Amino acid sequence: MIYDLIIIGAGPAGITAAIYAARKKMNFILISRDIGGQTAWSGDIENYTGYQFVSGPELVAKFEEHLRKFEINLKENEAVTELSKSGNIIKVKTGQAQYQAKALIIASGKRSRELNIPGEKEYKNLGLTYCATCDGPLFQGKDVAVIGGGNSALDAALQLVKICSRVNIINISPELTGDPVMIDTLKESPNATVFNSSAVKRINGDKFVKAIEIDFQGKPMTLAVSGIFVEIGLIPNSDFASLVKRNEAGEIMVDARNNTSVEGIFSAGDVTDVPEKQIIIAAGEGSKALLSAFRYLISHKF
Repeated sequence: MIYDLIIIGAGPAGITAAIYAARKKMNFILISRDIGGQTAWSGDIENYTGYQFVSGPELVAKFEEHLRKFEINLKENEAVTELSKSGNIIKVKTGQAQYQAKALIIASGKRSRELNIPGEKEYKNLGLTYCATCDGPLFQGKDVAVIGGGNSALDAALQLVKICSRVNIINISPELTGDPVMIDTLKESPNATVFNSSAVKRINGDKFVKAIEIDFQGKPMTLAVSGIFVEIGLIPNSDFASLVKRNEAGEIMVDARNNTSVEGIFSAGDVTDVPEKQIIIAAGEGSKALLSAFRYLISHKF
């Protein structure tokens, strides 16, 4: 079967594109490993229009509720491994099947960047995690470390100071680089300590994480912690998308109408080179990508 459209990813961009596609009665499928993407990992969200305050999981629940109002052919828990194009037909291969469509929207988002240091693989999910929203409650009353100094690290730290005994923020830069309002809020937290100009060297433990070794401004230091939250940035989920042009960071390059370098393939959200990775921007880009794909389909003969 050849679909009109395939959408890859069910974060804010992919879900918005799918809702628009459903309203236009398009014959399409939505392929995704999960529902919500990075939004599901977010803590307190105060800048999504229409919500003065909402948590990431709550917003994802609203997204999914809206999505489920339509009879959408959702291929959940499938990971795309390869793209190809023959004539005007685009082929999408996953670990389970192969699909064909006249147009494609890539909205596969990003994933957490790893530390690549001794102990990281050994203690992954044994005290080391990449999601404070998911795993923070497991460390109530304990000392923990957050690695990073940007908005994602600050978001994690602000969640953890409410439930943990001590939160150590390990930041490789001379100063924190997140939003000033988040930095100010963190500074008001008596159980938060920031280690600027610090590099993580090793994670130690037995069955679970027990300590983290850092280089603090040129001096070795060991912090006793039960949990480590890695928040050092994101990598685009674009490994499968070698068919289209990507920048040095691996982001898919798009124009103002979400066209990629390959006709009929569009992209939206954090996987692209669009500046500012925000939930509301991703949702808007998803709608733009769908409208561009729709115009492409009605203006071409197949």
